[in-house]
Amino acid sequence: MTGSAEAVVGYLAELYGRRLPVRVRMWDGSTAGPSDGVAITLRSPEALRYVLWRPGELGVARAYVTGSLDVDGDLYDGLRRVRHALGRHRPRITPRLAATGLRLIRGLGATGTPPPVPESEARPRGRRHSPARDAQVISHHYDLSNEFYALLLDPSMAYSCGYWTSDDSSYGVADAQRHKLDLICRKLDLRPGSRLLDIGCGWGSLTVHAAREFGASVTAVTVATEQHSFVTRRLADEGLTHLVDLRLSDYRAVLARAAGGYDAVAAVEMGEHVGDDRYPAFVSGLHRSLQPEGRLLLQVMSRSRRHPGGGPFIERYIAPDMHMRPLAATLALLTAGGFEVRDVHALREHYARTIRAWHIELERRWDEVVAMIGEERARVWRLYLAGGSLSFEDGRMGVDQILAVRTGPGGTSGLEPTRVGWDQLRPAAAGHGPTAAAGHGPTAAGGHGPTAAGGHGPTCTGGAAARTGDGAMPPRR
Repeated sequence: MTGSAEAVVGYLAELYGRRLPVRVRMWDGSTAGPSDGVAITLRSPEALRYVLWRPGELGVARAYVTGSLDVDGDLYDGLRRVRHALGRHRPRITPRLAATGLRLIRGLGATGTPPPVPESEARPRGRRHSPARDAQVISHHYDLSNEFYALLLDPSMAYSCGYWTSDDSSYGVADAQRHKLDLICRKLDLRPGSRLLDIGCGWGSLTVHAAREFGASVTAVTVATEQHSFVTRRLADEGLTHLVDLRLSDYRAVLARAAGGYDAVAAVEMGEHVGDDRYPAFVSGLHRSLQPEGRLLLQVMSRSRRHPGGGPFIERYIAPDMHMRPLAATLALLTAGGFEVRDVHALREHYARTIRAWHIELERRWDEVVAMIGEERARVWRLYLAGGSLSFEDGRMGVDQILAVRTGPGGTSGLEPTRVGWDQLRPAAAGHGPTAAAGHGPTAAGGHGPTAAGGHGPTCTGGAAARTGDGAMPPRR
């Protein structure tokens, strides 16, 4: 039985200028497409209504998260196969094809009023990047449930790109996160008594690591109430309250009073929430907060100027108001704000591997996730993690650690002449956190693994164009 399914498959071929590797099953039981194709099920006419009223990524995402559209098997694998088949091809929306699509939908009985917007879609109010709206946006994603994030993440509760230094099957995301935290602390030259400002501290992974392992005195800042409650308990349990000043505050209020009070500042995947227009003021505040020869470590995501917010799905369901820019633009903003950029460490493949590990853990504990946050939000996370891993894997997004310094009198930096010591990695304690199912350990697609595997250590991106001339550190010896 092909009927309506064949009509949909044929229309997709016209739209993209090629047959897609998909097998479509309709709500009337008809099927069409290659037998080995990615199996897509349209469970009701509502799936097409979502696409009719919001053509493109957002309409498809709404259909998926509500369950009116489904993908059999591993969503990551399905998305990867379709994306690779399409390459750079984009749908050709001509007046003729638009009219054909409307006739098809009408013929399938899928026209009608717009379907309801899914409950899990964000609806922030107020002026963009005002403190009040920023608090809503952060709460939408980060206040979902501490228990949910504890289920998904490793015991350190690090919700950012890890640093994968081994392809051994026993090496997991907990090890990669510990090595990432070590790497950050060493780049910042933390030692007992160092004053660290951790902006956007999350659930306290860097804050706790810097205080417990390096003896740093940390000011930790979050605007998420659930995170603040979690870190408060964590510090008490760890016996670290004497080393950490935890603040529930907008970062702007903290930077306004920081004036040279810190030896080091870290912002790990927080700057994306600042906003494009406000980024120069953010950089100025970071610069003022450091004493001369103080160090800044930004771990920041990047992408092209197309869809700087990550695309319609991310902007509505995950991180409304987020703004990413090309790496070179961030480096230019840091330089314009008075910093000397000393090192750029590309971690793109590491993020593909980190997110894949989270996705594997999500699927392994799917029933628990659904019971905890509901099926719709669980499907949001499945789509987010599957798509996010692919975005880093195929180079549409990047992530980098940028080390910069507020130079002292006469241009002194206080930095060591080489990177020796940054990669003195300590073995993580046994039994930490989730690893990939069946002990295989997540790997980047194609078995390539992280750039750090094989003892290569940190690399600078793209030669001179990715650094800042004489300010770049010499090659590691």
